[in-house]
Amino acid sequence: MHNIRLLLLAVLILAIPAASFAQFGVSITIAPPALPVYQQPMAPADGYIWTPGYWSYGDEGYFWVPGTWVMAPEAGLLWTPGYWGWGDNAYAWNEGYWGTNVGFYGGVNYGFGYGGVGYQGGYWNNGAFYYNRSVNNVNVTDIHNVYNKTVINNTTFNHVSYNGGNGGINARPTAAEETASHEQHRPPSELQTQHVHAASTNHALLASVNHGRPAIAATAKPGEFSGHGVVAAKQAGAPYKAAAPENKAAGNKAAATRSNENKAAETKAATTRSNENKAAGTKAAATRSNENKAAENKAATTRSNENKAAENKAATSRSNENKAAENKAATTRSNENKAAENKAAATRSNENKAAENKAATTRSNENKATKPKEARPPTESSKPTAAQAQPAPRQQSAPRPEAAPRAQSAPRPETAAHAQPAPHPAKEAPKAEERPRQ
Repeated sequence: MHNIRLLLLAVLILAIPAASFAQFGVSITIAPPALPVYQQPMAPADGYIWTPGYWSYGDEGYFWVPGTWVMAPEAGLLWTPGYWGWGDNAYAWNEGYWGTNVGFYGGVNYGFGYGGVGYQGGYWNNGAFYYNRSVNNVNVTDIHNVYNKTVINNTTFNHVSYNGGNGGINARPTAAEETASHEQHRPPSELQTQHVHAASTNHALLASVNHGRPAIAATAKPGEFSGHGVVAAKQAGAPYKAAAPENKAAGNKAAATRSNENKAAETKAATTRSNENKAAGTKAAATRSNENKAAENKAATTRSNENKAAENKAATSRSNENKAAENKAATTRSNENKAAENKAAATRSNENKAAENKAATTRSNENKATKPKEARPPTESSKPTAAQAQPAPRQQSAPRPEAAPRAQSAPRPETAAHAQPAPHPAKEAPKAEERPRQ
């Protein structure tokens, strides 16, 4: 929010017409002294633009503001110097400004590229400033963006420091300068303002003291009035003429009156601009607030829709996942049940087969056990002994003539441990053919 306020303030400042910076707040009847003759100090670094020196006016009369190198507020901006102009029977100061083009500065030949019209000291190219060595003092070892172009002044060279009035420069703005005056401008930077204030408090810079030849004619940087970067004036631009006491008193009184009027007008204009700025700021704040609310509502609606869509998608995904999990679980249970049933059926089948085989084996063994053993011819060991009981001989019928005796089956030997089944009677031998009775 703080950055937005600063941006808005910058826009409002840029939107203020150049005329708002035109008047310095002082207009007097005494013309300023001629411009002193001095050399330009060396440029301190890339990006510094030369701002020429000029005579300003204070409580003790005119004082010199040394020329100095100033860092441009941003790439692409050039400095249009201020100038004194005659109008309404007095001299008024027109403040300098920063802009993309150099405007009208009264036709005053400040030197070092400011020959009265435009600027021939250099130009911007792709964010870098290129210095014309023919009018600028630059160290090519440190600054490489340099070129050489001879500057030809079409005006008569002099050191007059004001436009119009008695002895002033007779120059009017060109079409290009008029256009430049209506473009967006920036006022002097804070360092430039401090530079002017420091000059106003330096007694040696008063014209009444130095007689148009200041000891500090130019500096390498704003506000640095001592050191190797300070350059003194070689000579005054013209013989200095002190103002007559009565004229000076009258001029000072008139200047004080106009100064008070100008201050009142400036205060009123400042109040008006302040109210306008506040109104503009309030309107802009209200607009931003409404835009922010609209943006927040839109963002909230968007987030709500996105959340709903995400919830619906998540619910659908969970439903599909649950269905898939249920189907998979059901399939798994079905396969497990089938496998269990198949295993149980196989187990029962094997048990039944084993039981049947066991039962069949048992029956077979039992049948074998109950089946009579075949008669075998008696052996020596199996012949009955005297001690063994012999079965009683069968009672025979009356002897038939020449009937062969019936063959007796040999008794089976008995064992002490097991009771043997009774031997089956041996089949009867075929009877001999009976003879017919006598």
